[in-house]
This record gives sequence, C-alpha cells and structure tokens, in this order.
Amino acid sequence: MTKLLTEKDIDPTLDLEAEIKRLKKEMNAVILAHYYQDDDLQEIADFVGDSLDLSRKAAATDAEVIVFCGVKFMAEVAKILSPQKLVLLPDMAAGCSLETSCPAPEFKKFRAEHPDHIALTYINCSADVKAASDIIVTSSNAEAIINQIPANQPIIFSPDKHLGAYLSHKTGREMLLWDGTCQVHDQFSEKELVKLKTRHPKAKTIAHPECPQHILRHAEFVGSTSQLIKFAKENAPNEFIVLTEPGILHQMKKNNPDNIFYDVPGTEGSCVWCNACPYMKLNTLEKLYLCMVNRSPEITLPEPTRLKAKQSLDKMLEMSVNVNR
Repeated sequence: MTKLLTEKDIDPTLDLEAEIKRLKKEMNAVILAHYYQDDDLQEIADFVGDSLDLSRKAAATDAEVIVFCGVKFMAEVAKILSPQKLVLLPDMAAGCSLETSCPAPEFKKFRAEHPDHIALTYINCSADVKAASDIIVTSSNAEAIINQIPANQPIIFSPDKHLGAYLSHKTGREMLLWDGTCQVHDQFSEKELVKLKTRHPKAKTIAHPECPQHILRHAEFVGSTSQLIKFAKENAPNEFIVLTEPGILHQMKKNNPDNIFYDVPGTEGSCVWCNACPYMKLNTLEKLYLCMVNRSPEITLPEPTRLKAKQSLDKMLEMSVNVNR
C-alpha cells in the first residue's frame, strides 16, 4: 500500500500553485471553491460560487475528478450529481455546524412523529438527511418553492431555524422548525452592528438569511451568497456592511475595487475574522495539493443513499426551473 504524503513531506521550495495546475491537467480534474474559502483557493479554482451551483457546473464538465474546496456536505452533493467521478475534499474534517445539528437518526425520528408534514430541507445537511427529505432547498430558491406547496400542507423545515423563521415571515407560512443554526451567522453582535451603522450612515447593510431575526431587521437587503455579491456589484460604488462569512469579500472586492466593505464582529470588541467559519478555513493550498497527489480523502456514498438524496435534489430543481439559484 502506497504511503500517503503529509504536509511534513512537502518540499518548502515547491511551487504549490504550479504543481496543483500540473496535477489538475494530469488528472483531468476540475477545482471548485466556495465563496467562503481563503483567497488563494478561490484564485486557483476553475469555478467559485455557491455549493449547488458549483456541483452542477462540475457535473457538466468532462472532468474525471472533482476537487471541492468547501465542506463535506458540498462535496457529497457533487458526488450525488456525478457518481461516476472521483470526488476529493482537501480535509475530511471540514464539516458544518448546521449538518451536525441535524443527525440523520434524530431527523428520521422527528419525521416519523409528524407523518402528515412534508420535509423541506436546507441543502446544508448530510446526504443521509437529504435522502430522508422530500425537497431540498437553497437560500435562493426556498421562498419560491414554499409558495408552490398547497396552503393546507404542513411543512417541516430543517435544519436552520433562522432561515426557517425568515422564510415563514416572507411567505406567511407557519412551519415546524428544526432547532439548528450556523455558528457563523448566529453570533453576529447587534450592538457592534448598530455601532457600524452609526459610524457609516451611508453604508447599505446586507445579510445572509441564516442570521437571526434581530440581526436581519437591520438589513436593507437579505439574500444568498451569490445574491449578496450581485447586489454589491449592481449598487456600486457604495459602502456595505456585510453580515455573512468574510471569505465572500474577496469576490466582492474583485468585482468592485471602489466599494468599501465593513465586517461585523461576532461579539463586542472581537476581531471580524473571529467570525470566519472554522470548517471552511481547514482547507489550505497545501491540503489541496496533497489531496490531489494522494487522490484522497475521497467522498463515497452508498448507492441507495445517493439515489434517495438525488430524488429530493431533483424535486428542488423541478420546482425552481425559473428561479435564480
């Protein structure tokens, strides 16, 4: 059995970017990077974007290998949509607080206790939870999908209670909410936000709907990561207070160098980068190189689970044909 290389084995003089590009060509690979990844990973990726959009773009290529710089549930979606491709994740420990808040056995038990409810599940969950769901949604298409469900049909929404509450307010639908949150969006300080708004009265406040309601009420625009980037681009030049993971600022600044962006600390007096997702930041250029050299860690899924999860994803795509995802 071939020994896997580790970071200690990397020659410090090695041009990592050049080696990654060489390996990509040699492996016929496509490199994906979520908006929350570090700048160097975004710069070396073939595609940068939201998780579902990235997986769909990778599936449309003739690449034999997908290297996903993101978190595990995102790489699982890539495998669900591209079962014939080798899917690699630089660090298998790159998880998600929303995913861990909703273990599949507990979710299945919860569903069984409410058999008359349809299960709408945010894409930030495990493949096992997707397989036990009826329809997967994203922050971009959830509202439109909810509006297509008959008014007399009870709904379970999981795992993000803040996104669920936001959608309930937007659609007027009462939903049974799973008690999960994103640790990044859950910890923004309202006091620090108000201070920023006072210091920068001309700045537009934009937020991701995973933020709690007391934070969202201060926002002039609420949207998914791609929608936030689009809003900043279309409203330039301007100043923006940004309520989401700070990795998003790399693309925002590239699009509009004249824009000014302000991060919001997680707690009073804390640094803004304390609000960075610890899971997203596990991926590094060194780990990207190693996973390509080692062809590991690999994402694998039992075929029955993959097929059931794909059904809930396909249902979402069917219901969001004309929705900007």
